[in-house]
Amino acid sequence: MSDNANIRELNDLVASKSNFVSLVTKGIDQTIVGQKHLVDSLLIALLANGHVLLEGVPGLAKTLAIKTLAQVIDAKFSRIQFTPDLLPADVVGTMVYSVQKEQFQIKRGPIFANFVLADEINRAPAKVQSALLEAMQERQVTIGDSTFKLQEPFLVMATQNPIEQEGTYPLPEAQVDRFLLKVIISYPTKDDERQIIRQNISPVKHEIRPLLHPEEIIEAQKVVDMIYLDEKIERYIVDIVFATRYPSDYSLSDLKDIIAFGASPRASISLARAARSYAFLRQRGYVVPEDVRAVAHDVLRHRIGLSYEAEAQNITTDEIISEILDKVEVP
Repeated sequence: MSDNANIRELNDLVASKSNFVSLVTKGIDQTIVGQKHLVDSLLIALLANGHVLLEGVPGLAKTLAIKTLAQVIDAKFSRIQFTPDLLPADVVGTMVYSVQKEQFQIKRGPIFANFVLADEINRAPAKVQSALLEAMQERQVTIGDSTFKLQEPFLVMATQNPIEQEGTYPLPEAQVDRFLLKVIISYPTKDDERQIIRQNISPVKHEIRPLLHPEEIIEAQKVVDMIYLDEKIERYIVDIVFATRYPSDYSLSDLKDIIAFGASPRASISLARAARSYAFLRQRGYVVPEDVRAVAHDVLRHRIGLSYEAEAQNITTDEIISEILDKVEVP
């Protein structure tokens, strides 16, 4: 069978399996106003079987967004408020002695859910952060002598507050790299804010009804893994990532002293996975360069290290990524 016929088949398969996207978006839109990029990012991460690190000031519906998504999908949701006195056992669970049974029993922690909100992750010490990130990476938890697989689908959305840095523990680069996307959300527009006011003071509240089941998401994830990624797109992804490591090879010598370290191979994998998810949301069975460009900032912004010179000049990773996307040849 020809490649064209295969891609046509894939297009039909994606079209049939992605019907729920508009349903989910519509369901979330009844509760969340204006945060389209946040909702899209959650869906991209969910379909790519990844996790999201979210940065934004308080009050931008971060908690509400993931809670609503869990309700729409009829999935289990849990929220962990990270504080300086939190222990790893508070996240993954622990062994509790039962007096009646005269033996230790396992008490599972809040990590045992489909959607986990790790609120203000940078407020907890490194030991707690690593317990969460191990569960994210391995998708299993060990308590005592027992190992438990985590439920599928499994999505962690960790938030961090960019304005309060007192009493926080910044996430190490190796741990931040485990997040598929780092999404920065900003304030709503004036029109959106008026709608938010109206919605919140109205006596009529929208009831969120489940529109699909977790099994449908697992099926969709399998379809996303089948989406066609051409060799030209693979080379384009590799060029973008290599431009962060060796900018001089891509006529970007001015970035050489600004970048302390480039993106890891995990960035290339994440770009491919996120681009496939983006193509799925656009009901396409193949990836085009625009898909890669659409997710590049969210995938790369937490994977590029800035030098002291860049910080002194207030240069952001987003500006570096934009410059790389402008220079690297598009297939």
